[in-house]
Amino acid sequence: MTRRSFLGLLATFVVAGPLRVSAQASSQAASQDWDALAPEDRELLAPFAERWSTLPPERRERLLRGAERWRGMSPEQRARAQQRLERWRALPPERRERIRERFRRLREAPPEERERIRRRYRWFRDLPPERRQELRERWERLTPEQREQLRRRRRERRTD
Repeated sequence: MTRRSFLGLLATFVVAGPLRVSAQASSQAASQDWDALAPEDRELLAPFAERWSTLPPERRERLLRGAERWRGMSPEQRARAQQRLERWRALPPERRERIRERFRRLREAPPEERERIRRRYRWFRDLPPERRQELRERWERLTPEQREQLRRRRRERRTD
């Protein structure tokens, strides 16, 4: 496996969300020494071999879950993950940071808020491309104050 493939795995893990494994199994795996990992895990996680022992247990756990997910992917799914990684790398650093921040906020939001956001995303995704572009352009033309007013009105409508 190449480093690029593994990074695709990580991008897929971030986009797809956590893999469900038992807490006991994942915490045991995360606390293992590098040599105690399964050979297939060592192969996938090779870019982390030298610093494995210094990684926090949570990071090791995420990496191991990502490796498990990667092994379960079809070749088509792996190819899509690599395409997403290439798009991610092409983004300017400030855009990537904004995306990371939104992802952090989404992860910390209450479940009902996350579901509302997912519904809105699906609604937007299902619009014709021209309509999506029109909405993006309208949003870009708004001043920060106008955007905040729009957000406030939407929040008020949800609470009514």
